[in-house]
Amino acid sequence: MVTIKTNNAPDPVGPYNQAIVAKGELVFVSGQIALEPSTGEIVGSGDITSQTIRVMQNIEAILQAAEVSWDNVVKTTVFLSDLNNFAAMNQVYAQYFKIEIAPARACVEVSRLPKDVLVEIDCIAIRV
Repeated sequence: MVTIKTNNAPDPVGPYNQAIVAKGELVFVSGQIALEPSTGEIVGSGDITSQTIRVMQNIEAILQAAEVSWDNVVKTTVFLSDLNNFAAMNQVYAQYFKIEIAPARACVEVSRLPKDVLVEIDCIAIRV
């Protein structure tokens, strides 16, 4: 296994890595929240659109560090603190994927997310 680390995404806030590459081809990206990498501060307090943009930017930085792109993502999981935010989150999320190769996805509402953010997203990509 190889760990992935980039300064363009927030440092982990616990005992985990930004991503792990397993068997040389599977990239497991840890759940990302709306943390600004340079400050460690939450972005867009109460604004699902701003938070989703920051989450996707963080994931993109990790994917780039792992030498893959959005086209390589095969599965995502979206955690929302309120499913009423689904449509706004989905508008941002959709901008990152080509519809014909969009990944499989699960989206769930949870009672609370780290640092009381509105959204957390993780993903799995494959190196091809």
